Amino acid sequence: MSAANPTRDDFASLLEESFTAGHSGEGQVVKGIITAIEKDMAIIDVGLKVEGRVPLKEFGVKGKDTTLKVGDTVEVYVERIENALGEAMLSREKARREESWVRLEEKFTKGERVEGVIFNQVKGGFTVDLDGAVAFLPRSQVDIRPIRDVSPLMHNPQPFEILKMDRRRGNIVVSRRTVLEESRAEQRSEIVQNLEEGQVVEGVVKNITDYGAFVDLGGIDGLLHVTDMAWRRVNHPTEILNIGQTVKVQIIRINQETHRISLGMKQLESDPWSEIGTKFPIGKKIKGTVTNITDYGAFVELEPGIEGLIHVSEMSWTKKNVHPGKILSTTQEVDVVVLEVDPAKRRISLGLKQTLENPWEAFARTHPVGSQVEGEVKNKTEFGLFIGLEGDVDGMVHLSDLDWTRPGEQVIEEYNRGDMVKAQVLDVDIDKERISLGIKQLAKDTVGEAANSGELRKNAVVTCEVIGVKDGGLEVRLVESGIETFIKRSDLSRDRDEQRPERFTVGQKVDARVIAFDKKTRKLQVSIKALEIAEEKEAVAQYGSTDSGASLGDILGAALKKQGS
Repeated sequence: MSAANPTRDDFASLLEESFTAGHSGEGQVVKGIITAIEKDMAIIDVGLKVEGRVPLKEFGVKGKDTTLKVGDTVEVYVERIENALGEAMLSREKARREESWVRLEEKFTKGERVEGVIFNQVKGGFTVDLDGAVAFLPRSQVDIRPIRDVSPLMHNPQPFEILKMDRRRGNIVVSRRTVLEESRAEQRSEIVQNLEEGQVVEGVVKNITDYGAFVDLGGIDGLLHVTDMAWRRVNHPTEILNIGQTVKVQIIRINQETHRISLGMKQLESDPWSEIGTKFPIGKKIKGTVTNITDYGAFVELEPGIEGLIHVSEMSWTKKNVHPGKILSTTQEVDVVVLEVDPAKRRISLGLKQTLENPWEAFARTHPVGSQVEGEVKNKTEFGLFIGLEGDVDGMVHLSDLDWTRPGEQVIEEYNRGDMVKAQVLDVDIDKERISLGIKQLAKDTVGEAANSGELRKNAVVTCEVIGVKDGGLEVRLVESGIETFIKRSDLSRDRDEQRPERFTVGQKVDARVIAFDKKTRKLQVSIKALEIAEEKEAVAQYGSTDSGASLGDILGAALKKQGS
């Protein structure tokens, strides 16, 4: 077959050649030569069967490549080999974008900064031209601090850092903030290198918090803690500082790693604690102003920069469990006494109650032991009565000092809170703040007098009057002293048949012998039986001679007859 009439195989090879030729260079950046310039278009030959046209304005981005002429070699992006007009579809703009992506990816890999121009605002941020490639700048990445007006930053070349790149999606995210932070860190490092601990500098109060103030030292901030503002107590920095105020401060500490700087103002003044011992000797009485009240006491300013603590235990002689706020109030002027000074710990212990006379000393002076007092029953306890006394002090009557003869547990039931009672001062312990009182001491001590007179000595014979007949024995009262006691049934007679209480009557007088008396418990025991046995022994001893031939009955009879005569 002739060439004019191609075979089937020829058509297949031509078609394959056509496809191969049709896709050669598509989607790539290639070099081409400008063959002509017509009006606003450049005719470019990229080595294909057809030429392509590129608008001149695509060569004019940022004012570059504006002096084109025939014969110049340029790079363009081949979109299609041939369009409907039989021309190659070329793009200088896409070529520039491809070039930018390659260059940006290299810088992103190396962590280098890139230059770009913010040219438009979009939702959530801005678009940035990175020399042909468009990147997204989130609003949070524009500056270190949020800024309201971004217009001064628009259309001005400036450095950015690429945070993320995705070529497949065509996404680039950049940050201006990280660049500023790096620059600021470099600037801070340089400033810190020029500062020294102990150096005195000026700064401007930038911000105030509850715990201190941040002071701008010219590009770097330092913290002026509230405790370093003054030697005196500062409750809040606003008491002495305002935002925008220029202050002179001393650099206390510099952390070279974190670039944190601690500042102080009080260090520029003399330390009022340096001569504290001579200014406030122990025992000195001085005036001060209450500056703060806590659960454990109150702070009193003695002079600017010097505060002392009145512990709650040193506030009142008598009010032991009262909150300091019930006794003192802030700004109140008070007299105090210096109790202790510790310059090393910068502490002064003060006393408020020491400015007043110790009420226990006053009571001891005006109410010596043995004197009589009167007061109100304030409280009843298991061990006695508390009596309110003059000078806002209390005295205690122990159970054992309520009555001479009856048990205290029984007698205390006769007293109630609010009763007015009289008592005798038994003892005053000033150091322990205790006053011992006695009520029974105001009454006659019949038992004590009887014991002292010898009436209650062991084996003494006493006359008793029967005041009660019980199954277990007799209740009796000593005729001479009036002391009451109890004769047990077994002590009523030596003869078991006669140990019957019912054979006695109330009012009857009987003799008995003292068999025991405990001075401490004041308990007395008497026995008729013991008296009978003693009398029998005495009779035997007196009439016991058997030479006369008398019987024991005769001896006892004679003895009893003698007693009755």
